[in-house]
Amino acid sequence: MHVSPALNADCKPIDQAAVGLIYGSILVLSVLMALEEAQATPLRPAIVLFGSVLAVTLAKGFSEVLGHAVQSHERILTRTAWKTAWHHSHPTLTVANLPTLLLLSTGLGWLDFGSAITISQVFCVVLLAVLGARVGWAIQPKSWLPLGGALFVGGIGSALAALKHAIH
Repeated sequence: MHVSPALNADCKPIDQAAVGLIYGSILVLSVLMALEEAQATPLRPAIVLFGSVLAVTLAKGFSEVLGHAVQSHERILTRTAWKTAWHHSHPTLTVANLPTLLLLSTGLGWLDFGSAITISQVFCVVLLAVLGARVGWAIQPKSWLPLGGALFVGGIGSALAALKHAIH
């Protein structure tokens, strides 16, 4: 089936960031699963979420730089190597921005904790479903694959979100 080159060009930034966005969404859902409302230190959940995702993002970027050096035998302390690693890793951290802001708003008393968690989970699940649909579309547009991809990947996110409620 023919897909418009303009459509593929419009999706290029999303396609390039897809791995990090999927990874970030699953990581955020996983951290949210472990978070509990902190009465004594109300900003703690936001700090834990963003700090955890930042640590994983930095580890991902650092491992990418080292892995590239091992494969290519090039020096690792180059601006290009770090820039490339950050370009591949930052979408993971980007996903944590909205949930972190929502959790910060709970610490400031603007939103209740449960609502912040639910909105964050919905955000991640929707992002996963959209990316799953994009994968299906990239494989075979105008078929059942975009819907199947959205349901499958969104279903994984939904299962993680439901697990939070089962644990707590």
